[in-house]
Amino acid sequence: MTTFEKWNDRYKKNWCTKDQLKRLVQLGVLSAEEYKLITGEDYE
Repeated sequence: MTTFEKWNDRYKKNWCTKDQLKRLVQLGVLSAEEYKLITGEDYE
C-alpha cells in the first residue's frame, strides 16, 4: 500500500481530517495533487 492509498483510505473512513492532510502536504508526505485527489478540493 502506498502512502497515498493509506491516507486516502483513512480519510474515506473519517479517521483523519482535511487539516491533518494539509499538514502532510506541508511535511512533504503528500503532494498538493494527492490532497486534491483525496478530498476533491484544491490545496490552498
